[in-house]
Amino acid sequence: MGREAITRVEIGGEVGDVLALLESTELILRGDIRRRFPRDRLVNVHVDGSALCFTCNGESVSLHMGAIGAEKWRNAIATPPPSLRAKLGLKRDARAFLIGPCDDGALADALEGVFTDDVTKAAMIVARIDGPDDLAAAQAAQAKCPDLPVWAIYPKGKNVRYGDGPIRAALRDAGYRDSKSCAVSERLTATRYNPERP
Repeated sequence: MGREAITRVEIGGEVGDVLALLESTELILRGDIRRRFPRDRLVNVHVDGSALCFTCNGESVSLHMGAIGAEKWRNAIATPPPSLRAKLGLKRDARAFLIGPCDDGALADALEGVFTDDVTKAAMIVARIDGPDDLAAAQAAQAKCPDLPVWAIYPKGKNVRYGDGPIRAALRDAGYRDSKSCAVSERLTATRYNPERP
């Protein structure tokens, strides 16, 4: 979501200074008070003077961020986050050429009905990457249509064998640049890579 603010927070009898982060699925507080509030559980979200107020899991929360900031955050919370399909850029009749398994429910939902077996008819390549061979297959497909972006879909977390670091290094060395990223699910993330223009 990209929305963050340093603010004073009141939760029940607790008061402290925090960095508030509004993500697609949760509102996170870091600092004197640490909490994670799922967005779909925020109720009675409103602005009271200069504070964004809501209730979550039985706790009353007030984020003192100024009237303008509080109103912007209230509007952002009220606006549903874009779907994964929209984040990937699969609009209208756009098609995706898939490499690797579609073994994640959120990814399968996002790609339902948009697969093509012909890379020349695709708007993008979606590559489920678990290792160097998967990455090589994505690069080989992209070489047939050099203007296509590649969405690298890979596991996230600390104990991942082949994740963001090796994929980014390999693709940057091959002349690609990452231009966008988004979460796919609790276990997968995605980064879009575009070939550099000469």
